[in-house]
Amino acid sequence: MADPLGAADLAQALSGLDGWQYDGSAIRRTVSLPGFLAAIRVVDRVAEAAEQMDHHPDIDIRWRTLTFACVTHSAGAVTDRDVTLASKIDEIVRDAKGRGES
Repeated sequence: MADPLGAADLAQALSGLDGWQYDGSAIRRTVSLPGFLAAIRVVDRVAEAAEQMDHHPDIDIRWRTLTFACVTHSAGAVTDRDVTLASKIDEIVRDAKGRGES
């Protein structure tokens, strides 16, 4: 099981991520895409990355707006695994923006 991040380590990790915030239980980021299909393409890519990592975010889909939440349920806290997944989600979102999908 991964170890929970302490407050200082979590703050440092969040400073290196795009738009992620800690809400007391998980780290979260909300992004908007130009349309539903673009949002679903991002979700699909995140799902593939999550499967490879065997670590899965909660994803809320509201038309073209996606909210990602990462927490290691077995640890009951945010761990390095969540930060790594959040960073991968950032890469996917940046790539989508670079291709005009957001």
